[in-house]
Amino acid sequence: MAAIRKRKNGSYEIRVSCGYGVDGKQHNQYRSYYPEPGMTPRQIEREVNKMAVLFEEECMRGQITSAIKFQRFAEQWFEEYAKINLRPTSYARMKQLTKRVYPALGHKRMDKLTARDIQRFITDMMINGRNETTGKPLSRKTAVHHLSFISDVFTYAIRMGMLSDNPCRRVFVPKQEQLEKEIFTLDEVRTLFANLDNEPMKYQLYLMLAIYSGFRRSEMLGLEWKDIDFENDLIHVRRTSQYTAEKGIYTDTTKTRSSKRVSKMPEIIMDLLRRFKTEQTIEARRLGTKWVENDRLFTKWNGEPMNPQTPFEWLKGYCGRVGVPFKNIHSLRHLHASLLIFEGVDVVAVSADMGHSVVGTTLNLYSHMFQEARARNCEAITNALKFAHQPAECVKYDVQNRGGEQFGT
Repeated sequence: MAAIRKRKNGSYEIRVSCGYGVDGKQHNQYRSYYPEPGMTPRQIEREVNKMAVLFEEECMRGQITSAIKFQRFAEQWFEEYAKINLRPTSYARMKQLTKRVYPALGHKRMDKLTARDIQRFITDMMINGRNETTGKPLSRKTAVHHLSFISDVFTYAIRMGMLSDNPCRRVFVPKQEQLEKEIFTLDEVRTLFANLDNEPMKYQLYLMLAIYSGFRRSEMLGLEWKDIDFENDLIHVRRTSQYTAEKGIYTDTTKTRSSKRVSKMPEIIMDLLRRFKTEQTIEARRLGTKWVENDRLFTKWNGEPMNPQTPFEWLKGYCGRVGVPFKNIHSLRHLHASLLIFEGVDVVAVSADMGHSVVGTTLNLYSHMFQEARARNCEAITNALKFAHQPAECVKYDVQNRGGEQFGT
């Protein structure tokens, strides 16, 4: 029920209880009513009661929220929804996003946070934001992630009956020129391969397998020996290895259903796998009880699963030792995709090989590569129809010769 209180100045305060906030305290909403001059006491009473009923209905429909700040409610969202429904890695990434969101928007009330506020935050981040590690401008994808986090919190508030509108629906992320992905050139790969003999065998295997397979880093580190079919030269991707500061290294499912896949491997990879398995078995026997058995291919010195940061640090150091510009660990996967595309493999096959859930993801990620490959199709057609630009006598002679070769005359 709405409570009505007359103030000393002749106005009226209408108070409606809106339940309890994340701090456990009861939160109220208030509205003031100022009678028009000349109204009788009975008219005022009737009008203020009418306004109280309408105000209470608004609150019950969720059009009015409790006076709760965005940061406080977002933390409740993390506890009540994100921790239960999101993967640990996704949860950790969402927590990272709060470092920019909370200082800019966290102090504002949920019911006072407008699309314009959020738009200013997103636009400013695109213009002035910098990556803390590299110092480079933030990508459009990063801005999309921040907007998605804010929108998820508002969606939860609507589901809980606290709001009726999500202002993020009216916010747009400014377009940004798409930068070409950093990919090792074939000359650089040749240099990387040529110096591998001086590196530990597990890193030799990691580099070559990453390029030949196109597996994600988490998929590579999740590989176990039972996933290797030596008889048929196949590798099964069945799980991933992940890391968060809260959980440490843990095993998780693949990114999507399509990420569970089987890849055919060349003999050079299978031979390297056999040699590495032998080396790992010998090392496990040497360490005895210090060795932790878990069947993983890529491990620490004692057999425990390898930290996801380790391949990154090794590749960065190795590139420096052999004089190859370092890109990033994911560039090995991009290299695999580019080789497939430029060899004429169709987009559906590339998508399946990369473990993408939809073909559109492959097209979006490698659109410029497919465009360049299609440009080569034009050259191929031109070369095939070269006779169309030759004199008639030459064309006749050429066709006769081709016909003779084809039919054996």
